[in-house]
Formats: sequence, C-alpha cells, structure tokens
Amino acid sequence: MAIVKMQKISICAHKSNRKAVLETLQSMGVMQLATEELDDQELMRMDTAEARSNFLKNADLADQALAVLNQYAPENKGFAASLAGKTEISRADYSKSVGEHKKTMAVVRQILKEEKAISECKGIIQNDENQIGALTPWLGLDVPMTFQGTYKTAAFIGSVPGTVDEAQIYALIRDKAPELDTVSCDVLSSQNDATNISVLCLDKDREKVETALRAGGFSRPAQAVSSVPAEAKEELEKDIEAQKKQISQLGAAIASKAAKRRDMEIASDFYRTRAEKYRMLGTIPQSKRVFFIEGWVPAEAADRLAKVMTERFGAVVGLEEIREDESAPTALTNNKFSSNFEGVLASYGLPAQGKADPTFIMSLFYFFFFGMMLSDAGYGLLMVIGCFIAVRKFPKMEEGMKKFLNMFFWCGVSTTFWGFMFGGFFGDVIDVVAKTFFGYTGATPILKPLWFNPLEQPMQLLIWCLLFGVIHLFAGLGIKGYEYLKQGDAVGFVSDIVAWYMFLLGLILMLLPSDIFAGISGMTFHFPGWLNGLARIITIAGLVIILLMSGRANKNWGLRIALGAYDIYGVTSWLSDVLSYSRLLALGLATGVIAQVINMMGSMGGRSVIGAIVFILVFIVGTALNMAINVLGAYVHTNRLQYVEFFGKFYEGGGEAFSPFKTANQYIEIKEDN
Repeated sequence: MAIVKMQKISICAHKSNRKAVLETLQSMGVMQLATEELDDQELMRMDTAEARSNFLKNADLADQALAVLNQYAPENKGFAASLAGKTEISRADYSKSVGEHKKTMAVVRQILKEEKAISECKGIIQNDENQIGALTPWLGLDVPMTFQGTYKTAAFIGSVPGTVDEAQIYALIRDKAPELDTVSCDVLSSQNDATNISVLCLDKDREKVETALRAGGFSRPAQAVSSVPAEAKEELEKDIEAQKKQISQLGAAIASKAAKRRDMEIASDFYRTRAEKYRMLGTIPQSKRVFFIEGWVPAEAADRLAKVMTERFGAVVGLEEIREDESAPTALTNNKFSSNFEGVLASYGLPAQGKADPTFIMSLFYFFFFGMMLSDAGYGLLMVIGCFIAVRKFPKMEEGMKKFLNMFFWCGVSTTFWGFMFGGFFGDVIDVVAKTFFGYTGATPILKPLWFNPLEQPMQLLIWCLLFGVIHLFAGLGIKGYEYLKQGDAVGFVSDIVAWYMFLLGLILMLLPSDIFAGISGMTFHFPGWLNGLARIITIAGLVIILLMSGRANKNWGLRIALGAYDIYGVTSWLSDVLSYSRLLALGLATGVIAQVINMMGSMGGRSVIGAIVFILVFIVGTALNMAINVLGAYVHTNRLQYVEFFGKFYEGGGEAFSPFKTANQYIEIKEDN
C-alpha cells in the first residue's frame, strides 16, 4: 500500500555525449524525461524530425514484411504461444543482427516487392475473370465480336432490350423494311433483360437493316474483342493460369526468407528504439558545448543512475526532492499478492504523489467479493489450475498478462473457498451423478456446505452481503480519514469521518433490534437497554457534528447549517450503496442455479451408456458456457463495487503513470550476457 517515492534528477553533460547518454538511459529504463520546463532562449533544440521519420518508416516496412511473411510462412503460434512473451536473445546475437540491419532491410524490401508483384498478378486475374464474365453471353458467336461483314454482306452483332426470339427479330426488320427477305438472324443469349443477337444481310441492305434494328433499341457491345469469343476466353484462362503460377513462385520466394524472420523483428525493434531516442533527442535543450536533461527517477534508483552518469560521462548530476507545486509521476509498489491487482486500480486512475495507495485494501476485498459472486469450488479449481499452469509454462510472458493471470489465480482460490462454504461443486454434480448412475437415495447432500446453502437460505446470505458491504464502505471512509490525519487536519477527521461513523453505526444499532429488520431478515436481535440508549446518543451526536461542521468553510451559520442538513441527506446514497452489495447474492445464486439446471438436463438420459455420454457432453458444454458467463460477470461487478461504491467514498485519482524512457521492443527481449 505505497507509492514509489520519486526524485527529480537533473543531468548536464558534454554535447558530444548526447546520444551515448540517451542510449544508456534507454537501456536502464529508470528515468522519465521531462524537458518542458527547460525553456531558455539561449538554449536550442536539435531538429530530429527527418531522422526520426526515416527510422519509423524502416520499422513500419519491417512490420509490413513480417506480416507478409506470416501469410506465406506462418509461425506455429496458437493462443498458448501468445502467452510466451517476447523472444529472448543474447546481447551478442542482438548486436550481430543489428550490425547487418542494412542487409536485413534489403530482404524486407525484396519481400514487399514480391508481395506487390503478387498483388499485381491478382489484379490481372480479377481483370481476366471480369472479361471472361463479359464474354460468356457471346460464346455462341463463331466470328470476332468486331466483325461487320464481308465484301458483299453486312453483319450486326449487339443487343436489343427485353427477351426476344429470332421470329421477333425478323418481324422487327420486316416491319420497317417489308421488301427484305435475304436476312439471317441468330439469338446468342438472353440475360439481364437484354438479348444478344447476330444479324447478317446483303451489303446493299445495310442501311435499311440497321435503321430497323436501331428502331428496336439495338446497340453494339461496349467492349468488343477482335477475336472469336471462345478463343478469347481460352487465352484469358491461360493467362489466369500463368498468373497463378507466378503467384505461387513469388509466394515460395517469400516463404524461403522465413530464416530472416528474427532479423526482421530485431530490425523493427532497433529502428523503433532509434526513433524514440531521436524523438527525445529533439526535446533536449543544449548550448554549443553542453546539454541538459531533467526528469523523474524512483528514489531507490537515483544514486545508481547518478553514479553511472558521473563515472561514465563526467556529467554533473543534481537530485532534488519533490516540491509542493510539482506533480511527479506515480509508480506503485505492493506485496506479491496485492501487486497483481494494480491493473484494477490503474484502469480507474492512479493516485497522485502524496496520496494513499488503496491497492492492498482493495485487493483483499476484490479477492473476497469475486469468490462470493462465483462461489463454486469446481469453477474455482479450474481457474486455479489453468492460471497456475499458464504462468509456470510461460515465465517470460508480458508482465501485465502475468499479473492478470495471477489475479485470476487468487480469485480462483477465493471461489474455491466460497464454493465449499456454500456446498457448490459444479453445482450439485456429485449428488446428481450419485443418484443417476450409482443409485444413491440419501436425503442429505453428499457435499454438505461448511456454512449454509444460499439456495435454501437466500435472506441469510443477503444480510451477510449487506454486512460485508458496510465493512467495505467503512474501510473506504477510513482511508479518507487516514488522508485527513496525514495532512494534519484533525477537525476534518472528526467532522467528516468520525461523525459519519457515529451516525451510521448508531443507525445500524437502532435498526438491528427493530421489528422492521426482523420481518425482512427473519433474524431477531435483543440488545440490553444501555446499548439501545448508547446507539441513540452516538447517532444524535454524529448528526449534530455533521449538521454543524460539514459546511465549516462558510462563516455564515445559516448557510453552514443548510449545507450540513444537505450532507445528512447524503445518508440515502449510503443506503443505495449498501444495497448494491446484493449483487453478491444475485450472481452467486445465478451460478449455482444454472449449474444445477445443466446437471439436471444432462441426467435426463438416465442410467445407461448413452445417458452417460449425453451427461458428459451436456456437462462439458454447459459448464464451459456457465463458467465463461459468470466469471465475466463476477469480474465486471467486482470492479464496479470497487469503482463506484468503494472508491466513491475517498478516491480522487489524478496521478500520471510513471513512463520511463526505455527501449521500444515489440518482438524481442535482450538477455544481458553474464
């Protein structure tokens, strides 16, 4: 439950060491550079935009080539392989590959050139197929589509609207020129409300036939080939085969470069890291002989960084504590258990420097509530085993993914615990299997709950859920009180924290022995008279303090009391917040009820081989779906209880995540040589 203490560090070194200093800072990865405040008119900044653009361009080219290579020579990577993290290589191998980065980029450009050629071939194939499609209606034509006749004849090849036959074509011509009888008409095809025809007549009758056809809407083909359509189609099909062969050869050429995959990944990371270095280089203020760097570094790494800068580069290094007017970045440090839940807090917003880190307390409640919502020992054990195997099998996975899986490992432990407490193990699968396949006739369940069965006593669980909710909310209020004490605000601590504790605890103590509570919960409390009196006293005392002190910033007593009264009205929000914890009951019951329905459906096949097969199939599919839905539900609603109810009582956030200047490796991780 702590925020890493930051120190401001200033570095001044000779200008000739700029790149070397940045490379060292980048490899150490412990300093967040912040040069915005170093704004002096006598200092200048280097223009690195062009160099950075070139590096990024090369990195993008390498990424594009890798994407192409993965199409034609894919690595055997499944979901499990995606957990393995970055490829680890030695510093020596990295340096060797970087030394040949120009050769690697030549391979990259060759791959992209070959991929471009493949795209061109595919474009030609598409064009050929379109032409074949256009030729298909004319395949019955045994002369070129551009044929217009011989010395003594005239030919008309084209289309008329609608669906017509040869008799209608003859009738159309004779209607306009009844004296003509030497005309030959052929219908080639009909499609899309048009008929493709071929008409042959004597050359002397050309104009009369053309006039008659034009009157019927005749038009020549927009794209006519100068060869017989069937022959043109054959040539196009040959060209398609040739293009496919070319694509196959180019694809094989690309696949043959798979051995260069690792070098291309290294080149991509190398250029991206160089681009980041040059980006930062362009922000560094410098004079003719020296340059200046400022930034933030964790206090525990400050002396080591200062020593490296001083001994290696003769730099002048200054370390300063955080001033009140400065906003330092935030990095969290927690124990091995709670650190796995830091992502939950980061998703909401990090605390600012000087504020409390609620991760430890939040992680305990998160662990507790997630298990209550899922509350099935079978599902919990699957989560524990699955996450444990994944983390053990892939020790080099990304840190964020590792923490995420570890968080679900612990949530699985909590789920297993609550499952046994409530008697849930894949619903009631043990009893269903025993009764269906082994003839068990016992009246009591085989797996008895260690505490009670929520399906039989839902109101009892609801009361416990609300109690856990009150504890959760009171913990949030307590953290707010800690902040008051840390700032030395004793008046605020009493007025805004202690008074609310008194008011709310008093109301709870007054509610518990009441008939209203007994009627709702079925539970009866009998307090001694002195405790009932004490409850009234602390309730009234808390009420008075809130009424008089909530608006203490105002000197006008009328306005002050009005603000206090409005603050007291806020007790309704406490009621709604407490009721929100009923979702612990709802999700827990949903998991158990759906699991029991799945088991009941599976057992309908009865005691037989087929019944056993049906049960296994229904159980596996149903359990997978139920677990997926309810794990997601538990995750979402546990987050909500933290974000809305818990954080709403004290948390402000506003911290900027610590982002050290480091290598921008996407594919590889360098293993330092011993």
